[in-house]
Amino acid sequence: MPLAILALAVGAFGIGTTEFVIVGLLPDVANDLSVSIPQAGLLVTGYALSVVVGAPLMTVAGTRIPQKAMLLLLMGFFIAGNLTCAMASDYGTLMAGRVIAAICHGSFFGIGSVVASRVVEPGREASAVALMFMGLTTANVLGVPLGTLLGQHFGWRSTFWVVAGLGVVGLLGLQFLVPRQEREPGSGVGRELAVFRTPQVWLGLGTTTLGFAGVFASFTYLAPMMTQVAGFPPSAVSWLLVLFGAGLCAGNMLGGKAADRALMPTLYTVLGGLAVVLLLFTFTSHTRLAAAVTVTVFGAVAFATVPPLQLHILRQTKGAPALASSANISAFNLGNALGAWLSGLAIDHGLGYTAPNWIGALLAAAGLGVALLSGRLNRRDPKHRVVRDSVAGIST
Repeated sequence: MPLAILALAVGAFGIGTTEFVIVGLLPDVANDLSVSIPQAGLLVTGYALSVVVGAPLMTVAGTRIPQKAMLLLLMGFFIAGNLTCAMASDYGTLMAGRVIAAICHGSFFGIGSVVASRVVEPGREASAVALMFMGLTTANVLGVPLGTLLGQHFGWRSTFWVVAGLGVVGLLGLQFLVPRQEREPGSGVGRELAVFRTPQVWLGLGTTTLGFAGVFASFTYLAPMMTQVAGFPPSAVSWLLVLFGAGLCAGNMLGGKAADRALMPTLYTVLGGLAVVLLLFTFTSHTRLAAAVTVTVFGAVAFATVPPLQLHILRQTKGAPALASSANISAFNLGNALGAWLSGLAIDHGLGYTAPNWIGALLAAAGLGVALLSGRLNRRDPKHRVVRDSVAGIST
């Protein structure tokens, strides 16, 4: 794999750390800022919703900017947001910093996915995207547990200072390892918007939203679930996140390789597996050993969904993929916000910390249903593939 993908993975590592580390720090943030756990959980929702809005806006704003320059600009927003979080003295400032950092997220992964898929030979696109997203999964293995441990010992603000430093490393990697990316002839906002005439694009976005809502319905409240239901001490949360992250790495790479061979069957399998694992988690979360094993498997099926979901959108939008790819990252984060919000609502209404698991299972099953509809539409109505190909051929 080209070094450009390594640089993208470095950037993804920093972004992934700042997105997910808040989960391990929720109790500390809530105590320090005198807010409830569900209110602290809104820091996850606020970040996710900011990605939803920021991804398409930043991508559209950057349609006439070389992709490398755009990636550098986005990393600048990331650094600024984390510095704001590190200096936050109240809940509002912390939320503002999360919003600023989130503005770069969707567009970075959307444009980065396009760059990654173009610098490898045909047939390896999903593996290239998976390798870029390996930075995100590695963040869960190393960045999130270490950030949680750092925050527990030196205060949660120290974590964001370190994450801002990671952003600087990512910025340097992009500058020196990513080659200049020229815009394709005829590219522009109109061509990017045209792909949304294809029904399969909207079905793909719906699959991503519901499927990943299932992941974050449970993951957002993993820390209180493990301490208050499974009975782990708070110090064990960082190690449980290591297990989750190890599962992410394995699932991400296996999902990428499987999607290169058989995209839709892989998508059906991982979404179905996610629903089953989350349903079982409702029961296994009461026992330490069973909970730890389930956390690992949960991580694997959660990120095995990412490469097929992203490749599904890229294959529907060949020729003008940047905006749709970023919109799919928005869909991931819309799912994050939806899942976190629904689970917080359930906890506020007294359903307990296991409720996020069965809520996640229902959401993942709904995502599977939309994916099956998309596959059926492709088989029964070939004209949608013709529409997709004609959109891809605009201005050629």
